[in-house]
Amino acid sequence: MLTTKEHIELNNEVASYCKTLFFTDAIPELCRTEGTPKQVAYLRDALRGELVKRAENRRIRLIKRARFPIYKTFEGYDFSHVTLPPALAKDDLETVTFVEKKQNLILYGPVGTGKTHMAIAAGVNACMKGYKVQFYTVTELVLKLAEARASGTLERLRNALETLDLLILDEWGYVPVDREGSELLFQVIADSYESRSLILTTNLEFAKWGSIFTDEQMTAAMIDRLVHHGHMLQFSGQSYRMEHALMRQTAKQPGKGGTV
Repeated sequence: MLTTKEHIELNNEVASYCKTLFFTDAIPELCRTEGTPKQVAYLRDALRGELVKRAENRRIRLIKRARFPIYKTFEGYDFSHVTLPPALAKDDLETVTFVEKKQNLILYGPVGTGKTHMAIAAGVNACMKGYKVQFYTVTELVLKLAEARASGTLERLRNALETLDLLILDEWGYVPVDREGSELLFQVIADSYESRSLILTTNLEFAKWGSIFTDEQMTAAMIDRLVHHGHMLQFSGQSYRMEHALMRQTAKQPGKGGTV
């Protein structure tokens, strides 16, 4: 037998779940006036289960829409080769508190040292917390922006990007960008400033960005916006792919011709 306090709490739970699910106020009112404790408890459990199911479906949709090239998590991730800035702890990275604060992450270091893996893992965790995320290589996004401008749908694409909580730009500076592409990319950075978080992966130091984006002044403006609310994470070490390459492993086996 429920106490009066327990009965009130039970009905309040039902009312809260109905509100979250956008159900009519008639349901909690009916529970209060005519429902038995057993009936109300059964409805409470059913509504709670529906909320859990919807939350899981939303996470699945967000991960699918993010278009990650591969699914990666922080499980087993080796942080020993990553130098975090003083203002960013490992827990901040894994719990993606930087997204809520609209801060940027610049993952800088040699090719193959885990930058993309970290970016995707952070993006997946952001999706799990209900944030809207999108993953692009810089080349892919520049081409998409140029095509949208040519077809007259650039504003629609920019509006779609503005709905994001986190935009991940992989391989920043790997391929030179022409002036039109630089201008389009700069507009994305400017639109994102203090509005959403960005994660960039790059193997280029800031001093060399001008040679990639053709315009020194525009490049300086990009850097200014990125670092104002940003953290630099520095990666070091050898390429994981090279270290674990099949050719390299085969070459080390006896009778396979020595090493490479």
